[in-house]
Amino acid sequence: MKRKSAKSSPPNRLVLGDNLPVLQAMETASIPLIYVDPPFNTGRRQARPRLKTIRDDAGDRTGFGGRRYRTTRLAEPADTPGYLDRFDDFLGFLRPRLLEAHRILTPTGSLFFHIDYREVHYCKVLLDEIFGRASFQNEIIWAYDYGARATKRWPAKHDNILWYSKDPAHYTFNLSASDRIPYMAPGLVGAAKAARGKTPTDVWWHTIVSPTGKEKTGYATQKPRGILERIIRVHSNPGDTVLDFFAGSGTTGEAAARQGRSFLLIDESPAAHAIMLKRLQPHLPKPVPRKPALRKPKTTPANPAVASSPNL
Repeated sequence: MKRKSAKSSPPNRLVLGDNLPVLQAMETASIPLIYVDPPFNTGRRQARPRLKTIRDDAGDRTGFGGRRYRTTRLAEPADTPGYLDRFDDFLGFLRPRLLEAHRILTPTGSLFFHIDYREVHYCKVLLDEIFGRASFQNEIIWAYDYGARATKRWPAKHDNILWYSKDPAHYTFNLSASDRIPYMAPGLVGAAKAARGKTPTDVWWHTIVSPTGKEKTGYATQKPRGILERIIRVHSNPGDTVLDFFAGSGTTGEAAARQGRSFLLIDESPAAHAIMLKRLQPHLPKPVPRKPALRKPKTTPANPAVASSPNL
């Protein structure tokens, strides 16, 4: 369902601090789209690993031209951005924040909740309780093929993104705005269809952020901009505001700005805030220069004759 956007967007904002009081202070039915990528409760410290590759025919990865390389993990500096991803009551932590998310969504708004296989089942039950089961629209599987391979079970190479709409039947969904992807068997659909591509399904194949690419910020759990841009294009309209209250590296903000939306990003990590401030500086309001205060003249000048002169 399409709807008219406001004529002017509010300014983009970054907020450093606990997201709950910020959410509680926000106006009801004020945000058309919320995307959150909360901590996954993995029980580990999350930090971007530093790797070194050395040419080795018996190495663990393949590089340019089919050459093999051996990977060595380097020591983590003390100032590496990261956080401890462990909660005694993960659902108890999420519940009040998701209740506020439901309250501040507009009538045709949507929430996209990004999690992994460890917690997705419990989080879906919680979201069903808050939004209602009828408001559950999709479980999107973001599939990627990168990293170590497990040898005692199938390697987990996907994340889960749960989509809930505020209203089960009326929500923003601009499918024509979506990017198109190649057919897996183009020979079966004809040349014209193959050239045009198809709209995505609920399984999204997309590489992770390259450790050596321009998009990389150094933040441990940074998500690729392409995933966010697809969500924002289809589930919001130009001029809308997109909220991310676990903003991390600020990918939601950059994707929103590139798609003509404004953003409100919240995170309590000073390291994350610093990364966002640097990354999103071109999209943030410019500070208004303050006029210098005029100094008052001395009431008792050094030369009384000058002060009393009618020509001054």
